[in-house]
Amino acid sequence: MHQFIVNATIQVIPIVQDKHPYEWVDEAIHIIQAAGIQYEVRPFSTELEGTYEQVMKVVNEVNEHLYAKKCHEWITNVQLQIRSEGDMTAEEKVGKYQRPVLKS
Repeated sequence: MHQFIVNATIQVIPIVQDKHPYEWVDEAIHIIQAAGIQYEVRPFSTELEGTYEQVMKVVNEVNEHLYAKKCHEWITNVQLQIRSEGDMTAEEKVGKYQRPVLKS
């Protein structure tokens, strides 16, 4: 895959009873924060920006973490917007609405 920036979201929905689902989501967010790519935590998902490889690596790391920590069951929803000849950023799509800058 090319090295242009892709725009994505990840949503983790724990289906568990061992602890509050937000605790599992918090762990996923910590992995995203440590990944070194741009992100913004939103109420229903976390927005990601990076190369396709960087974004998919984060998705894999989140799932591997939940598995390793014995989360019983979860759903991971991922949306990707990819442009074949250039960057695809959230700023381009929603910047006119004065969206806050993504953190990295």
